[in-house]
Amino acid sequence: MALVEQANNAPAENCHRLVILGSSKVGKTSIVARFLYNKFDDKYTPTIEDFHRKIYRIKGNAYRLDILDTSGNHPFPAMRRLSLITGDLFILVYSIDNRESFEEVRRLLDQIVECKSQCRSVKDVKLLNVPIMIVGNKCDVEKDRVIHQYDVTNLLEGRLNTASIECSAKKNVNIEDVFVRLFHTAKLPSEMSPSLHRKVHPQYVGKGSSPTGGRVMSIRRKTSDACGAVAPNARRPSIRTDLLVAQSRTNSSTSPDDDPRDAKCVIQ
Repeated sequence: MALVEQANNAPAENCHRLVILGSSKVGKTSIVARFLYNKFDDKYTPTIEDFHRKIYRIKGNAYRLDILDTSGNHPFPAMRRLSLITGDLFILVYSIDNRESFEEVRRLLDQIVECKSQCRSVKDVKLLNVPIMIVGNKCDVEKDRVIHQYDVTNLLEGRLNTASIECSAKKNVNIEDVFVRLFHTAKLPSEMSPSLHRKVHPQYVGKGSSPTGGRVMSIRRKTSDACGAVAPNARRPSIRTDLLVAQSRTNSSTSPDDDPRDAKCVIQ
């Protein structure tokens, strides 16, 4: 069975949405590009919203990781709120040379807690179990640093399942560690990290063969029976679908026919 087909049929408990949040120009998209393709582009292009899907087969089980790379400009507050409710794990990015971007991460943390506290599964907001990684990007510009470790330590105080790390998307420093630590916090397989699985074509069908009948034995086996691929032409689930997910997770009376641009139709 092709990897794409396996991922489409993955059990719900193996499907997760990762939401990347932060101010503009902090490097959110660059971190995603490093994770998915090990690429970096010096050219800055503002992100409205990008959606990616990474699919895996790990020890015989199918997994799907949807990545939502959000805008730093908050053009639609209701859509941002919907992303917080439907996200399963989060990466919040700031730049170590930008104080305001760090304060935005502080605000985002509070917003995540506020949104998730409305979920039916949450009995005590103090025990909120949401895997979050705080990422200080651009650690290669040390001379311009304005955010220090004590700032981050104070921010994390008393927060469960929240960790921090500094990285450089430009220099490819600690990028994999960002995801290794996040996956560990979320209790996801470590093989989802880029260096721990084979990179295969999405239509990969099994050991020693390819969709065209060719051999794939040149692909080096990693530390376990794990392979993964970026799904081609991945499309974001419809807003109606996300509204239904939000409704199922909260006490909202949201209707799938409501207009998602109206904040009241997402969560009161």
